[in-house]
Amino acid sequence: MNQLLILGAGGHGKVMAEAAEAQGAWQHIALLDDRYALLDGTLRWPVLASIERAGHFVSEYSHAAVAVGDSKRRLEWLDMLAGLGFCIPTLIHPAAWVSPSASLAEGCVVMANATVQADARLGRGSIVNTGASVDHDCSIGDGVHICPGASLGGEVIIGHGSWLGIGCSVIQGVRIGSHVTVGAGAAVISDIGDAMTVVGVPARGISRGME
Repeated sequence: MNQLLILGAGGHGKVMAEAAEAQGAWQHIALLDDRYALLDGTLRWPVLASIERAGHFVSEYSHAAVAVGDSKRRLEWLDMLAGLGFCIPTLIHPAAWVSPSASLAEGCVVMANATVQADARLGRGSIVNTGASVDHDCSIGDGVHICPGASLGGEVIIGHGSWLGIGCSVIQGVRIGSHVTVGAGAAVISDIGDAMTVVGVPARGISRGME
C-alpha cells in the first residue's frame, strides 16, 4: 500500500484526508501545514512540518496531494510536488459516482455524493466538492473548484481557475471563462467572459477581476 502526504491541514485538508481514508488505498496519511506546531496532535493525522519542507518526505511518502482552495496556489504546489518526484493521485470518495468514460487529470478530487457523468473532462487540480454534479460532456479547466451542491448541465465549458459557489446552477451548453467567480446560489443561463464575478438569479456580472 502507498503513503499519502497532503499539503494543507485546514478544513479542506481534513475532508480530503477522510476521503483518502475511505478509499482504503493508503497505508498511512500525514499532512503538512505552516501552522504545524499548533495543529499537530489536534487532528487524527500527524501534521509533520511546514509546506516548504515537502521535499524532505519524498523517500517516505510515495504520493502527495494539495488541499488548498486558492486555485493558483493549488496548481503551483502541484507543480512543486511533481518536480520533487511525488506521484500526484486523483482522489475519489467511494460515495461519489464517476462515469467510467469521464476523464480526470492528476490532482483532481471528487468528494462524497458528487457526480461526474459520461465523457466529462476535469482539468488538473480541479475539485468537485460534496454533492456537486458535473453532467455529461462537460469540459472543466485546470484548478477549477465546483463547490458543494453546485450543478452543471451537460456540455458546460469552464476555463482555468474558476470558482463556482455553493448551490449554484449552470444550464446546459453554457461557456464560463477563466478566473470567474460564480456566487452561491446563482443561476447561470448565459455565457460568462474571463475574470468576471456573477451573482443572482439569473446570474449577472458585478465586477471584473484580475486574471
